[in-house]
Amino acid sequence: MDAGKGPAEICTSLAAAGYSVRFRAYSALDRYLELPELPFLWIETNADIGALAKHIDNLRFPGVEIADAAMDTANGISPNEANNGATHPAGIYPAGTIYFRSIDRDESSTELGPKGQAEWQKDFDFSLPLLSFTYDWKSRYFQDPLGLYPLLKALRCKKEPLIQKNGAADFSWKDAFIPEAQNCGRFRFIMEMSLVLSRYDLLTGIRRCRDELSGLLGDLPSGPLPEPEIQRAFLSCLMISPEPNRGLEFLKITGLLEQLWPELARFDSVDHSKEFHPEGNVWNHTLETFRHRKAGSGGAFDLRLSLGLLLHDAGKPISASFGSNRFDGHAELGARAAARFLERLEFESSFVQDIFFLVRNHMLPAALKRLPLTKTAEIMASPLFPTLMELYRCDESSSFKGLEGYYENSAAYQTYLRNVRNPYRSADGKKINAKPLIK
Repeated sequence: MDAGKGPAEICTSLAAAGYSVRFRAYSALDRYLELPELPFLWIETNADIGALAKHIDNLRFPGVEIADAAMDTANGISPNEANNGATHPAGIYPAGTIYFRSIDRDESSTELGPKGQAEWQKDFDFSLPLLSFTYDWKSRYFQDPLGLYPLLKALRCKKEPLIQKNGAADFSWKDAFIPEAQNCGRFRFIMEMSLVLSRYDLLTGIRRCRDELSGLLGDLPSGPLPEPEIQRAFLSCLMISPEPNRGLEFLKITGLLEQLWPELARFDSVDHSKEFHPEGNVWNHTLETFRHRKAGSGGAFDLRLSLGLLLHDAGKPISASFGSNRFDGHAELGARAAARFLERLEFESSFVQDIFFLVRNHMLPAALKRLPLTKTAEIMASPLFPTLMELYRCDESSSFKGLEGYYENSAAYQTYLRNVRNPYRSADGKKINAKPLIK
């Protein structure tokens, strides 16, 4: 298969050759719930590595802990006409990856069968029972081997699926979240639970089950920290979920945040002035910014904006006070810290530079109306500047300052745009080629 073929062509080609093609875990859940596509697609198939290689020219092998094989795409994932035909604007997801897991089982069976949940989890490489849900590409049917459909149907209908007013539950959260098998591993369980909490409105609060989850975590083997590619995929999916603040808070509660991303864990130890940030310390402020994002086409969130929000104050824990400036130089320090963090997770260098730009300049939009054009024109000319303005809006909104300053500075930016588009005006609004005055 040509390297230019996309996910839909790959799935169709494999199915035409007689192989099974099933979307698994988040890819199946998102399709059933009609949520925006993630920049990653998880597929299980009975095609072995040799068969996959015949159909996919640019196949790579990331390691069995991640997937049996993978294919990177240049423009994210858009497998077919699903999700009401929604497509994402170019650039909202800078890249995507298809992960393949080769399986060996009776494809005619869609039920749990005699092996039980523990063996099913082992075969299908997931930790949460919720992630057993699959979608068959050829038949266009969903498979629900563990009987979780009542929960998913309630979720799709926007009902409260777990907790009723009288305290009784239609469906126990343990059935969906607690694995019977102990082979899933502590880190994977926490990461998957964090992503589920961020993407799906299953629990009104994560602290409700904190004690029981903590007891379970003590029995799960830890093992080594996840590889950079796993961390990168997890962080990307977390950031473009509707409520990343839920998943991040769960990571902190379980202690994995400190182990995985200590740079972010330090946010919780840096206090803010109550006058400027009544929402709380750097950690609380960062989580609050996500509540003010606006979804784009098809309900998708911009990964660059989301990572910019996550890291915009990364310099505060490592900055020093200088006079009245408590966090002197934190934008510059934060940009370098953000770049090191993303490089460790092996993000593409061009993408890292985009986040560097956002973090380095996140204070500038607040001063547009008073700074001379000589200091702002080059930055405003960047194609990333509209994203920077969105970061500024979310930053201001999360501190409860009101948006008066945002609107004033947005007007200054709009004036600049009108001037640069006007062939008779310079960027600062002065007339070009004006006739001299006749005395």
